[in-house]
Amino acid sequence: MTFVVTDNCIKCKYTDCVEVCPVDCFYEGPNFLVIHPDECIDCALCEPECPAVAIFSEDEVPEEMQEFIQLNVELAEIWPNITEKKEPMPDAEEWDGVKGKIKDLER
Repeated sequence: MTFVVTDNCIKCKYTDCVEVCPVDCFYEGPNFLVIHPDECIDCALCEPECPAVAIFSEDEVPEEMQEFIQLNVELAEIWPNITEKKEPMPDAEEWDGVKGKIKDLER
């Protein structure tokens, strides 16, 4: 099993989760992070660190966000690895909690 980054990370991109990951399995796009499922060791350290509550265990991803499981797989193969905490998106607080941000995902 793996952890999955979901909708609320889009346009927020807090990286608190990256800082605690012992295996560096996070990958960074322009306005979203993903977890590489083949690298994640299911340690669960990232989930409570996410200020946006955007990370779920694969078996607990909400029904309306199931597409993010495959999206994490796909984008982790093409985006660069991120291993250190960075500043969130400039307007992250405004976007935190906004529903349906998949349309705003920048690839």
